[in-house]
Amino acid sequence: MVHLGRVPTFKELEDKKNDMPNVEGLDLGPKSQDQFTASVYGSRYAAMDLPKHEMPEDEMPKEVAYRLIKDDLTLDGTPTLNLASFVTTYMEEEAEKLMVDAFSKNFIDYEEYPVSADIQNRCVSMIARLFNAPLHNEDAQVMGTSTIGSSEAIMLGTLAMKKRWQKKRIAAGKDASKPNIVMNSAVQVCWEKAARYFDVEEKYVYCEEGRYVIDPKQCVDLVDENTIGICSILGTTYTGEYEDTKAINDLLVERNIDCPIHVDAASGGFVAPFVNPNLIWDFKLEKVVSINVSGHKYGLVYPGVGWVVWRDPEFLPKELIFNINYLGADQASFTLNFSRGASQVIGQYYQLIRLGKNGYRNIMCNITRTADYLAANVEKMGFVLMSKTRGQGLPLVAFRLDPKHNHKFDEFAIAHQLRERGWVVPAYTMAPHANKLKMMRVVVREDFSRSRCDALIADLKLAMEELIKISEAGSIDDYKNHVQRQKRVHKHHKNMNQHFTDEEHSLQGKHGKTHAVC
Repeated sequence: MVHLGRVPTFKELEDKKNDMPNVEGLDLGPKSQDQFTASVYGSRYAAMDLPKHEMPEDEMPKEVAYRLIKDDLTLDGTPTLNLASFVTTYMEEEAEKLMVDAFSKNFIDYEEYPVSADIQNRCVSMIARLFNAPLHNEDAQVMGTSTIGSSEAIMLGTLAMKKRWQKKRIAAGKDASKPNIVMNSAVQVCWEKAARYFDVEEKYVYCEEGRYVIDPKQCVDLVDENTIGICSILGTTYTGEYEDTKAINDLLVERNIDCPIHVDAASGGFVAPFVNPNLIWDFKLEKVVSINVSGHKYGLVYPGVGWVVWRDPEFLPKELIFNINYLGADQASFTLNFSRGASQVIGQYYQLIRLGKNGYRNIMCNITRTADYLAANVEKMGFVLMSKTRGQGLPLVAFRLDPKHNHKFDEFAIAHQLRERGWVVPAYTMAPHANKLKMMRVVVREDFSRSRCDALIADLKLAMEELIKISEAGSIDDYKNHVQRQKRVHKHHKNMNQHFTDEEHSLQGKHGKTHAVC
């Protein structure tokens, strides 16, 4: 999620400057010329703060700019220790070289870069077949496109469903002003955005304690004449569970309801076909009209690339497609943006042909085994496991404290302890109507080896021991206050815009749900 930055006022910058110690009068010897010395740290730039609010008047040498920015970035977390995110943190050197070579290519320029455009089409074809697109009919017109990620793909899928519904309503002489969409309250925030941005009412099937996926019957019961479609998630971001798309499909068929299903396979689209091939969730189901998947998650590509595939042109209204020839050749475009780099699409193609089905299967099965190993250890430590094992869900481990133990600390305290040891293992408040349940989640990615898993297990045990000691010493309230103070004084947090922190229109604003990192 892109943060909304706040621009500081001139007075705030002046006040900040006045708070800094005055060192102008110090005699530090003669100043050197503008050019830097043999050492970056011997130049005048090393004694200055990096420009933060206004462009500097003069240039600086490229070596200095590189070094100072690189040093600043060392304060970021280590990607391999960030177990909150599904996003890929490892690619082979050969893939990186191909992606670097394509940095300067504007992917939208089909005329200038026809091979890059064709590579996208190859990827769409491979992914559509992976999802069992109905291609046996010689008149089949399955189509798809690359996107910046699943968020854009979901926006496009929602737009397509809304426009198709509106056309049908208008053709029948009916009101087309009140569209709604049915989905689980544990959806990723991009679904809330899609509904809000495109004026579609959200109709939620709320989670409850013990059930964190959509209930098929409740879901279909919510469908009415204004419903543009249903969202079914192949791998929720909280517990990694696969929602029962087949049950939803079968109920729609049984009741003869004309309502399309869009499968949000952002995380599971590159996992389920290889680990759980007997699961029926994709275009084998007649009501599934579109599917999105994130290439930058278990598609094993650096961010950001996503994909969306439609069963037939019937489900992608022509009014949303624009034919353009700005760049020398006629082309059809269905995107929310225009220019973007070709690198990620080429990176996806590399992974698809480099690994093949067998390579993906080996990787996904390995990380599933690692996730099961971690889950077994977490349960052994006394946590309650909330995720599925043995490939019945995503390769992640979701767990919470066992209420029977009456701990005086919560999952957020454990997350803070782990962060002090370098790990990013986030804690969340579950989706609404789940009794404000708290949980933690570890995403097992390709580069999360068994040895690294053992290191995490060891640190999780130490974190628990430390918090138990603090509790027994009667200092847990002081520790909680310490954690809150650290959050409040974080220097980067101060630069975030605070104007919208009191919003009440989202699930988080209404119910206190914290959105799981994707």
